[in-house]
Amino acid sequence: MPATVLIGTQWGDEGKGKITDYYAERADVIVRFQGGNNAGHTIVAGGETFKFHVLPSGLLRPGKHAFIGNGVVIDPKVLVDEIGQLESRGHSAKNLRISDRAHVILPYHKMLDGAEERLRAGAKVGTTGRGIGPAYQDKAARSGIRMAEFVSPEFFKARLSENIAIKQRILDAYGFGEKLDEKAIFDEYSGYAKKLAPYVADTSVLLEHAMTQGKNILLEGAQGTMLDIDHGTYPFVTSSNCVAGNACAGAGVSPRSISRVVGVVKAYTTRVGEGPLPTEQENEVGRKLLERGGEFGTTTGRPRRCGWLDLVVVRHSCRLNGIDGIILTKLDVLGGIGKTKICKAYELDGKKTETFPSTMAMLGRCKPIYDELDGWADMPAQEMVALAKKGYSALPREMREYVRYVEKGTGVKVEIASIGPEREATIER
Repeated sequence: MPATVLIGTQWGDEGKGKITDYYAERADVIVRFQGGNNAGHTIVAGGETFKFHVLPSGLLRPGKHAFIGNGVVIDPKVLVDEIGQLESRGHSAKNLRISDRAHVILPYHKMLDGAEERLRAGAKVGTTGRGIGPAYQDKAARSGIRMAEFVSPEFFKARLSENIAIKQRILDAYGFGEKLDEKAIFDEYSGYAKKLAPYVADTSVLLEHAMTQGKNILLEGAQGTMLDIDHGTYPFVTSSNCVAGNACAGAGVSPRSISRVVGVVKAYTTRVGEGPLPTEQENEVGRKLLERGGEFGTTTGRPRRCGWLDLVVVRHSCRLNGIDGIILTKLDVLGGIGKTKICKAYELDGKKTETFPSTMAMLGRCKPIYDELDGWADMPAQEMVALAKKGYSALPREMREYVRYVEKGTGVKVEIASIGPEREATIER
């Protein structure tokens, strides 16, 4: 059975956790294919809030299988803790499988992450400090430790010893001062390896088997297109490819397996970290979006920078990912703000452009060209859920006009409108 890829179209934080959980109801296997615990997905189910960092969001659905693909970098301590928290709240992780080819984040990766960011001084990229970038560096440098080696004590001990000898010299050169304790690291992380070993498998083979049985597969991306290391706002990006094209490499499936790509678009723009953000509102509008939208990083807790919806960004994402349908989230947050604005193009050096620039120097000179739309009244969460149950036509006319503008500006149909964090506050058109 062909697979569906779910992608964030902006800088992440579009509400992919809720949408993955929503799509997971009709999927059999949910696969996370890139990133690490620098990404967080928040899901509200049964009146409870769950925050996932490494685990695929679909685990909240009973009977579903959840895979962590080879394209993910895994902090074993974080994953063990996350599994424990999930099980302590009455949800099983028995259907979790971890790719034997996924790379492991170790303490020296986090040390290097912090040291490198400090040395950048005025050129910081806004890393979360969780060792994601250095782990991907080791993967590219062919010195990383993969899960298959990690859960084998002899292999893990030998590879750890090799790496620590090198990493210590790098940390010394950075003036870090702290010494790596090889025995302490091995002892602690061997404990995590024992707990994770039962979940480790060749997930690529398992996925092929599931597809031949006609199972529905959902491939879940982390972060968003604008944080893609090749196509995002480089260097203010993450260390992996967030676009749909990486779903195959990160999950270990053939491109022929992909049947649809759906893109999650937040009804306004947010991002965490450094770099130009053309529609950012450092004013009362920005503060309202921050507070009303609860725009604080799931993983870091950092406040997100907020601004009007940027269709130059969304069109860029639609083109790169080949998006077949849009899920428009957090429409409820715009209620009560008054007139809303949508950026339809940029002015760059006195000329209008609808193409997203490749350098941050150019993006920093871009001025948004807006269209203004009528706003709609603020409504409490219960009223939003009630509206969702009535269907799309029950939404305020101004909200439907906003959806229509997004469709016209991107050339892609908005298939789902999300008007609240609850599962029930979701409308399929």
